[in-house]
Amino acid sequence: MPGRVYSPLLELAADQYGYVSTDDARELGVSPRRLKLLAERGSLARVARGLYRFPPGVVPISALDQYMEATLLPGGRGVISHETALAVYELSDVNPIKVHVTVPREYRIRRKEVPDVFVFHRADLTEAEMTLHEGIPIVTPERAIRDAHAGHVGEALVVQAIDDGERQGLLTGVQADALRQEIGVTAGVGMRR
Repeated sequence: MPGRVYSPLLELAADQYGYVSTDDARELGVSPRRLKLLAERGSLARVARGLYRFPPGVVPISALDQYMEATLLPGGRGVISHETALAVYELSDVNPIKVHVTVPREYRIRRKEVPDVFVFHRADLTEAEMTLHEGIPIVTPERAIRDAHAGHVGEALVVQAIDDGERQGLLTGVQADALRQEIGVTAGVGMRR
C-alpha cells in the first residue's frame, strides 16, 4: 500500500476521473513532491506539469476523461467550450477534432505543456455562463452556441444547435429566439439528423 497520503488523493481523484493536481495535493496538506514520488513508484502517471492520473486499474478510464484533463491542465481554470461543448450537450451534428477549452484572459499558457488535441481560448466567463456536466466545468449551451458561431462553425450547424437546444429544453424559447436574431438566422433551416 502506497501510504497515508494515497487514500485522500485517490478519493479526490475519483471525483475528477482519476486526475489529481499539485494544487489539489496542497489543499489536502500533501506536498506536491509526494505526487512526483508516487509517479516514480508507478502509483500515479504524470500527465503534464503539475497534473497526474491514477492508473486505469485503480480509476477506470471513461469517455469524459479527456475533458476533465483539459479543464485541469491550465491550473484547474479551464472550461469546456465552443464546438466541444456543443458535442457534449449533443447539440447539432458537430464533431470537433480537438477539445476546446476557455481559460481566463490573464492565464498564461505554457505551450510546450499543451497536447495538440487541446485548443485554448481566452475569455473572462461569468458565473452565469458556466455550469458542470458530470462534474466537468463547461459553458452553458447558450454560451457554447455563441462561441461556436464566433469560431466560424458553419451556419447550418449553429442553427441546428439552437433548434436542438430548444427542442431538448436546454434553451428557453426566448433564449433560442434571441440567439437566432443575434446571429441572423431562421429557425428550422439547420441540418436535419
